[in-house]
Amino acid sequence: MNPESSHRNAIEQYIPILFPYAYNILGAVEDAKDAVQEVLTKQLSDPNALVKDEKSYLIKSVINLAINMKTRQKKTTWKEEFWLPEPIATDDAADRNLHLNEVLSYSLLVLMERLNARERAVFILRESFDYSHAEIAEILSVTEDYSRKLLSRAKASIFKPAPKRTQVQAAHERQVLERFMSAIQQRDTQLLESIMAADIRFYADGGGKVPLVTNLCIGAPEVAALQILVYHKFLRFARIVFTVVNHQPAFLSFVKERLTSCVIFDLHPEHGTVLQINAVLDPDKLKTLKQTHYNA
Repeated sequence: MNPESSHRNAIEQYIPILFPYAYNILGAVEDAKDAVQEVLTKQLSDPNALVKDEKSYLIKSVINLAINMKTRQKKTTWKEEFWLPEPIATDDAADRNLHLNEVLSYSLLVLMERLNARERAVFILRESFDYSHAEIAEILSVTEDYSRKLLSRAKASIFKPAPKRTQVQAAHERQVLERFMSAIQQRDTQLLESIMAADIRFYADGGGKVPLVTNLCIGAPEVAALQILVYHKFLRFARIVFTVVNHQPAFLSFVKERLTSCVIFDLHPEHGTVLQINAVLDPDKLKTLKQTHYNA
């Protein structure tokens, strides 16, 4: 193997390491892949460049590029009230070439949309990757005090990452959602509301491309009525598949074998009450999930 091929292979080994950093900041799979590819391509273009710690250098480059991309994303995103992150499969059908254990939960990604790109990066590096403030300051070219201030502001807006799901918890979640779907199919409003928190919130993101019944609904009676309406009007003959995205339970809806929606559930970790429902209908955000084959 010639030196150039050897260097390329060595660089490409960083792809699964770099991807979670980019994705957690951007909340979009293709954008994250583009950020990683751009950084690696730049590094490959000058194989003689001297870098003392190549891994740390590439991580720093990807994080800063992702911050810039996220800032632009927030300025140019479609003019709707809600923008939901792109879900990524983390079940048995997921791409195991990526370090998916480091991908954040979907609910946390939704909460992080409240933050600016730099606050988001500091929160991710400190809380998810256990970086010190000195390391964060070096990566973002800020002072340690400013890093602490950014983290404090981020924490004031969002919660800490939820603990990893256990197998028992995952099985319980599936049972809850099977009851949830059964209640919808049977139009059992009372059962459906009993599975939901009283102040449950429903969000939907069609990306400005898909007509929505509503993009926001609050309260168990209202959300239950909406779920029953949507199912019996649009999804009665759809194939509904249970899966896991971003470490949270979800339903994929296939209409004539076309993936039309990914609905992600935030459940109470102890009693399984549904706290929030996030429905992604934007076809561009479903592209990655389309690449995975799900069986009924």
